[in-house]
Amino acid sequence: MGKFLEQMKTAAKADKKTIVLPEGEDPRTIAAAKTIIAEDLANLVILGNPDEIDVPGATVICPATDERHEAYAQKFAELRARKGVTIEQARETMNNNTYFATMMVKMGDADGLVSGACHSTADTLRPALQIIKTAPGTKLVSAFFIMSTDKPQFGEDGTLLFADCGLNINPNADELSEIALASAQSWRAFMSQDPRVAMLSYSTMGSAGGETAEKVQEATKLANEKDPDLALDGDLQLDAAIVPEVARLKAPYSMVAGHANILVFPTLEAGNIGYKLVQRFSGAEAYGPLLQGIARPVNDLSRGCSADDIVGVVAITAVQAQMAVSAEKSAQ
Repeated sequence: MGKFLEQMKTAAKADKKTIVLPEGEDPRTIAAAKTIIAEDLANLVILGNPDEIDVPGATVICPATDERHEAYAQKFAELRARKGVTIEQARETMNNNTYFATMMVKMGDADGLVSGACHSTADTLRPALQIIKTAPGTKLVSAFFIMSTDKPQFGEDGTLLFADCGLNINPNADELSEIALASAQSWRAFMSQDPRVAMLSYSTMGSAGGETAEKVQEATKLANEKDPDLALDGDLQLDAAIVPEVARLKAPYSMVAGHANILVFPTLEAGNIGYKLVQRFSGAEAYGPLLQGIARPVNDLSRGCSADDIVGVVAITAVQAQMAVSAEKSAQ
């Protein structure tokens, strides 16, 4: 277990939050739930058949028979009235585990949600956008991974943030700049060190032309205009972003090159392939895809995740929930 996950688990235990897992039918979810209870990381709610799920210490709920089903359906019909959703349709929707779990978070019956072990990202994101909606001031919802490696020379003692590896297929320059700024905020939420953002490309400081490189260059300019105090630079090739010796040759005047702890990929294709290469070839721990821009903590999982991955994402979600509660109290 890497230092990052150790920190998240310690923080989660200090102020336990209620996390709902809607995929109670998945064996990895059950194995993870037993570990979470054993390590006292969170109060757990598991959705599924109570007669088939045996996790002592967790609350097991069947949405269709839960006493909150009708109230949740009424709320969903209210939220989706302009879309023509009837109460009958809302009742049927609340039989869906992910929708019911999302409504639990909306109504304050859970502090966060983790799903995706056996469902697509869209299956997790769609209910969140319909019910919880985006955070104030958010232009774009995006996804990131926390990569925990055994290479202390990279990032912060081996920990880096990769974005967007799970959601936006081909963001334009403005969207890419928003992903970069949101990723910096996410980094600040978890880490004590300042974010250093590298806008990745096949080009370093304009060394190569092409549509994608030009998009990254424009995104870098926009991000710097939006947040002049953020350490952010691009376009940078990967080696120039994280290897000091290469950075001195390719980008000698960059304050980020060689020391980046956040890597922003130009497309979903690049990001998704990139994180899986690091995870599978180096044995890095990959936590995510974690969603940024949703008003309350909702996090996705890769369908290739392990039970240990689920434990890690639950710990991270619990910490996000702590911060969300603190932010709401401060705003009152």
